[in-house]
Amino acid sequence: MKDDRTPPAPSGAGSASAAGEPAAGEPLLTAEGLVKHFPVLGGFPFRRQVGAVRAVDGIDLTVRAGESFGLVGESGCGKSTTGRLLTRLLKPTAGRIRYRGRDITHAHRRELAPVRSEIQMIFQDPYSSLNPRQTVGTIIGGPMEINGIDPPGGRERRVRELLETVGLNPEHYNRFPHEFSGGQRQRIGVARALGLEPKLIVADEPVSALDVSIQAQVVNLLQDLRRELGIAFLFIAHDLAVVRHFSQRVAVMYLGRIVETGDRDAIYRAPRHPYTHALLSAVPEIGTYGTGEERDGLGSGGAERRERIRLAGDVPSPVDPPSGCRFRTRCWKAREKCAAEVPPLVRIDGNRAGHLTACHFPEEPSTSARAEDVVLDPALAAIEERGTGAGNPG
Repeated sequence: MKDDRTPPAPSGAGSASAAGEPAAGEPLLTAEGLVKHFPVLGGFPFRRQVGAVRAVDGIDLTVRAGESFGLVGESGCGKSTTGRLLTRLLKPTAGRIRYRGRDITHAHRRELAPVRSEIQMIFQDPYSSLNPRQTVGTIIGGPMEINGIDPPGGRERRVRELLETVGLNPEHYNRFPHEFSGGQRQRIGVARALGLEPKLIVADEPVSALDVSIQAQVVNLLQDLRRELGIAFLFIAHDLAVVRHFSQRVAVMYLGRIVETGDRDAIYRAPRHPYTHALLSAVPEIGTYGTGEERDGLGSGGAERRERIRLAGDVPSPVDPPSGCRFRTRCWKAREKCAAEVPPLVRIDGNRAGHLTACHFPEEPSTSARAEDVVLDPALAAIEERGTGAGNPG
């Protein structure tokens, strides 16, 4: 039986459609100098602004049609705020957001109405993002009703199709969220986002609240949907392994700014920013060490061991971030220039096209083991020295 719904354009389409949709690989959503400051109130009667939390402080990024773009960084660096700015759930303090060539930075509610259906969001917590008083059918079909979408065969038929698409039983239409597991709830959230046939989905750490065994299922589901429907994804996460599996391009964020961006291979195999090196060095290594040669520095299969970096302290407060390069307070290469000048996000000699780094003194493009580990935490260094001195020689 022929499907009476209009099929999505294939992800490899070479030209834009007659409706003006960008072809795969062309810019879909662009942010320029995006800023979001949250006021800090104090004094009496607590209505006077005494500062601001600089959650996002001037970032540039572009999400292309049909691609998966990963945004990674430590907790509190501004990733989730960036996602809410791009979906216009938050209003920017400064900067510009362009969607399909149209400036939506300060668009009003009525002007945003046609854009809302094309930019959807999957939230981090599947337990709080679904209304416990509504059935699955109402949760998924409600956005269609609000946007006046009446698909062929009716909304109920479309909701049941979406449930089947995300791997749930269509007969669950009349069930409530409390009857589902965390992974199933997140699948309901995915179905809700797909209901309006979006061009872009912002996934804000969609698997961080799930068990590891369920994480792979949800990530693979999103990856299949991107390939089959040609939907672009902005995938926000702090898990580097998940981002590497899902994303084609990656941006690394630190304290409200993007410090490095490029394609997946460039970021994971040849990073240039010290912070990116530190993030990658923190990913656990899985290997077997049997022979003496392997214990002396080679992992299983003869592969070189990865560098080891231990940073000191926590991310500085976004209320009073460091001057110049914001990573300088935790960087082993910091100099006077780093405190005086903000490093621009530019291409460094030898980088691939599109691989940009914001660092005055970039690292070598390799993550192989260093001659000496970088351990900036004095307490950790002392513990390790004591452990080495008291170790069992056998």
